[in-house]
Amino acid sequence: MKAGIIAAGLGERLSRAGISGPKPLVRVNGVPLIEHTLHAIRAAGVREVVCIINEASSAVATYCQEHIPDLPVQFIHRTTPSSMESLFALAPQLGEDVFLLLTVDAIVAPAALRDFVRAAAARAADGVLAVNDFIDDEKPLHVACGRDGRISAIGDPAANSALITAGFYVLHPRICAEIDAARAAGFTALRQFLAHLVARGYRLYGERVPKCVDVDRPEDIATAEAFIRSGYRA
Repeated sequence: MKAGIIAAGLGERLSRAGISGPKPLVRVNGVPLIEHTLHAIRAAGVREVVCIINEASSAVATYCQEHIPDLPVQFIHRTTPSSMESLFALAPQLGEDVFLLLTVDAIVAPAALRDFVRAAAARAADGVLAVNDFIDDEKPLHVACGRDGRISAIGDPAANSALITAGFYVLHPRICAEIDAARAAGFTALRQFLAHLVARGYRLYGERVPKCVDVDRPEDIATAEAFIRSGYRA
């Protein structure tokens, strides 16, 4: 299994608050976001990583090469309009097996990511989405699941579900058969693509994970730091 990291965002809400530099290098508890992500990936037993960064973020690749040499990362330098297009850019480099996909701004306990990958690998699915009920986001993506965990709806809200996506996934490359359809439909976000997959009958499942923190706003940094210092306890 390979891992793909979506890290091409501009971090506009952080920069408007005076937090400059590439978002993947924003420090949380003294450590850049990209290093938190790679540490979790390593704990999950994944050793091949592809990361997409925007064209103004070459410093991210330099940082990883200098500070995390034991986990080589292949970088794609491309500015994309959305996380959906970032996924599409990563897909050709992720091979023909299921892959782990993460967003660089999701702070997750390494043990939680390890357990999620193991649980997802045991499912016969087109995709498994990490879900939980910790909501501290302006635009959470709600997910409704059946008793077997299969996702029946994705949206805002999805069948009044309290579950939301946690920012990481295990996906099968066959979902890429829907890339042309997604672009033709004018989708502009990963959440729209995921909802499209459900509507098209792809087998997506939700897998419950512990609390995670999404770092999008300046106040999220303090929340994430408290979360880390607590030992990743909810």
